Amino acid sequence: WLTQPIDAQGQKQAEWRTDPARAGQSAVLADIGVHAFNLASFISGCEAEAVSADLFTAVPGRRLDDNAHVLVHWTGGARGTILASQTSPGHYNDLSVRIYGDKAGLEWSGTRPEELRFSRYGEETRTLVRGGHGSTEESRRVSRMPAAHPEGYIEAFANFYRDAADIIRSHRSGAAVDAARAAQVPDVVDGARGVKFVAAAVESNAGGGAWTPARFG
Repeated sequence: WLTQPIDAQGQKQAEWRTDPARAGQSAVLADIGVHAFNLASFISGCEAEAVSADLFTAVPGRRLDDNAHVLVHWTGGARGTILASQTSPGHYNDLSVRIYGDKAGLEWSGTRPEELRFSRYGEETRTLVRGGHGSTEESRRVSRMPAAHPEGYIEAFANFYRDAADIIRSHRSGAAVDAARAAQVPDVVDGARGVKFVAAAVESNAGGGAWTPARFG
């Protein structure tokens, strides 16, 4: 959506998002890259230890980055790459994640939110469908529609709001909080981790891609 200099042409969303005085140190990472970072952190259970970043602006004259390539060292020895772009024609809100381990690989894309590709090492790849066979109890709990009835973005927010409200009610009444459910709800620490990630990437980029500590706390 930022392939053309619409920020310089007065488009309001683009104008403030690329203005350092209003948007801060980064446009592409703070706007969309942080979502990929949060998703990778949540799914893997790892925290970012350090980053090496290349942030750049594809559109001449733009004041903040519109593309980012970030190498990540995660806790436990994992390695990763986070790519974010606001100037890639043909890709809309294409949030996707791939995670690989010694036993299996996972792949999910927001353009096909109902499906999760699950590949055990040495076996054929399986496509798991939300609400279908192979779904976990937690997956079924947050599914609001039967399988093959498309569901996703808006319903995910509804699940967060519902669970957050349940946690707040439990605190207020003195009742026990469901720890498993609480672990699924993002909190202020998750937000702080994202801010730390963006700040570390900006610092790394300023240092020519130098490895920069990114762990919060």
